Amino acid sequence: SGFNSIGHMDTMSRGRHQIGHCKEGEEFIQNVFHVLSQIFTGKEKSNLAICWLQYEISKVIHCLQAKKKKKLKAQGRRSKKLAKNFLKAPDNRNNLSLWKLYAYLEWLLGNTDDSRKVFDTALSTAETGGLKSAQLCSLSLLYAQLEVELLESTEGAVMSRAVHILTKLTENGPYVPYSGQVLPVNVLKARKTYEHALQDYLSRTPVSDQDHVNGTDQLVNLVGCYALFQYLTVGIDAAVLIYTQASEKLEVSGSQKCENTGDNSGILNFPTALEAITLLHTNLLRFHMKISVYPLNPLREALTESLKRYPSNQSLWRSYIHIQRKSHSASKARRFFDSVTRSTNSLEPWLFAIQAEQMRKKLTEKVQRADVGEIHCTIPETGLTNRIVALFEHAVQSENGAHCPLLWRMYLNFMV
Repeated sequence: SGFNSIGHMDTMSRGRHQIGHCKEGEEFIQNVFHVLSQIFTGKEKSNLAICWLQYEISKVIHCLQAKKKKKLKAQGRRSKKLAKNFLKAPDNRNNLSLWKLYAYLEWLLGNTDDSRKVFDTALSTAETGGLKSAQLCSLSLLYAQLEVELLESTEGAVMSRAVHILTKLTENGPYVPYSGQVLPVNVLKARKTYEHALQDYLSRTPVSDQDHVNGTDQLVNLVGCYALFQYLTVGIDAAVLIYTQASEKLEVSGSQKCENTGDNSGILNFPTALEAITLLHTNLLRFHMKISVYPLNPLREALTESLKRYPSNQSLWRSYIHIQRKSHSASKARRFFDSVTRSTNSLEPWLFAIQAEQMRKKLTEKVQRADVGEIHCTIPETGLTNRIVALFEHAVQSENGAHCPLLWRMYLNFMV
């Protein structure tokens, strides 16, 4: 094809095939992991194992998206073997982050019951720290999120496994697997516990930088668990309220920090927490719209506000493009892309603006070629081609764009 890709080239398609992991790139990456795992010890080695498993999971997701069943089976076997080997190591037996990734891997491979067993085992063997343990919160949040995705509607969700997981997290005692029902009194107690825990976190001032980093992680997980709990037991508005409260509080404390210290170092950790909370917020709105009738505007507003603030967040851009595809008017999205590209140096807005136009072009071509007799084409195709070329031209003239191989490859690919 004229070039060799290492690792991912997801955005490019060669004929009908997506360019994924090529053999040489894969060998190179595996060699790097093997060599590093012999050099590292202790905490570093555990962190490397986490990175390695995340990489394996990304390949599984790639196979799922490409709908390659055979490849998925083989990839799943390799990834599971690796995960089990990691967990056998004495240092990793109590590492909740690794257990979490292993359970997630099983879930992605479609082994829901096995995944639940892994989650339950991890939660049962974990030291009881309740809401004060960041890893425990993170594990419970993922478990609950996956369970929620199986729900077809929010009716009767109070009795679901997700609510059981989130109430057990607040009880500070040993975890008991789900037996099919949740006691209303436990739900009320859990809500009080979450409320107090969140207020404590938001009013606390971190002593050291390390405290600050741990605190922001913990705060994100806590807000995620509490909002999901409210969503399942009260409704979507109660969940959105928690995200709004947490975001407002973080913005205020972030700006105060700047005024007090006279510099920006304090706020640097806040955007990470704010960004993560925004992501949880928009994902929950997207999920809610999928399973019930809900207006699009709250989601659109949340996305446009957060993208002005975090123009390089790819997940938020993906969500934005996804909802814009549903609307027939492109002008609003084009104006938004234009305003963001003017106010930031990051390349993501350019890349996603190009992708949005290419999707639109694909759609119009599909309609024009449909074999249904006479079609009155409302969107002239040449206009879109010229617009995409203009976007490419502007993007490669920017400082970052000129040095981005992906952008040049996409441009060449489009011109061909």
